[in-house]
Amino acid sequence: VLSRLVNSLYPDGSKPVKIPDAPPTMVFKQMEQIAQFLKAAEDYGVTKTDMFQTVDLFEAKDMAAVQRTLMALGSLAVTKNDGNYHGDPNWFMKKAQEHKREFTESQLKEGKNIIGLQMGT
Repeated sequence: VLSRLVNSLYPDGSKPVKIPDAPPTMVFKQMEQIAQFLKAAEDYGVTKTDMFQTVDLFEAKDMAAVQRTLMALGSLAVTKNDGNYHGDPNWFMKKAQEHKREFTESQLKEGKNIIGLQMGT
């Protein structure tokens, strides 16, 4: 399921996780699938601090960490808005994006004349 999820966020033709025909039954193959998901999520832009460890999911040790990773992946997909996310955009918060502003010299001079509320009135 996770492999299909992360593959759906990539454009057609560039699927980072190979999905076997039958679900893997051997333990190390299952853990390898989880590791491939984590690598693909990191390549997509999820930060290392938002990632869970393979054992967190495989042994159900820290399912909250798994949820944080999925939420971070969803937020990133909504923020990128590249057309590959097809779910409800209201499920996830958009990440903050840079919004640079340019001020003229006259605007900067006018700003120096304003008395801040912390100065007292």
